Amino acid sequence: MPPRPAPARSRPDADAATRQALGWLHTARFLTTAAQLDQLPALDTPEIAFVGRSNAGKSTAINTLTQQTQLAFASRKPGRTQHINLFALGRQGQTDAVLADLPGYGYAAVPLADKLRWQRVMANYLVSRANLRAVVLMCDPRHGLKELDEALLDVIRPRVEQGLKFLVLLTKADKPTRAEQAKALSIARLQAGGGEVMLFSALKRQGVEPAALWLRALVDAPPPVPSAQEPA
Repeated sequence: MPPRPAPARSRPDADAATRQALGWLHTARFLTTAAQLDQLPALDTPEIAFVGRSNAGKSTAINTLTQQTQLAFASRKPGRTQHINLFALGRQGQTDAVLADLPGYGYAAVPLADKLRWQRVMANYLVSRANLRAVVLMCDPRHGLKELDEALLDVIRPRVEQGLKFLVLLTKADKPTRAEQAKALSIARLQAGGGEVMLFSALKRQGVEPAALWLRALVDAPPPVPSAQEPA
């Protein structure tokens, strides 16, 4: 009888990179909160913005990635958080990256005036924040990217062409079937148009390690070189 093949093992360097990425995310700590853009501190460290509809599980995803239970505020009434919250990342008190938790959008119970105000604030942030390196968009795979999600992607498109990275996390991936997951992935990849798309479940911890590696690699990579402006 021929010998059985040895069980497949993950590469030690891959395991080490995953542990390093997760350990780094676990250092996340509150930095500041701002109701307006001019209240945000000017930073030169890479900043990664987390955005999404109010019921897309954004706060839960941040807490899962950082392995903390109450870092990002998860309200029982979606749409209540009306501030940009910054969290510093880095060991031994150093800050080598910042996570920005932007208010959820699109929830019907929020007054229209608040919706419009925050749409303007978020659009201005995404267009003008100098140290913004990436955007992570949360989306429920059962519903797909909605009109406001696509509008947000349109806002960042010029910066994406200049090197801004973005990732679509299909949260609550434990809800749909495998066939539904595959369909949602295919559709989201078409809609994302160049961004990464991953399935993510806080309950099953699905996609946590790939997302952590993506975030760590983003910060380790050199910043994009601005394209040369054409002469007038």
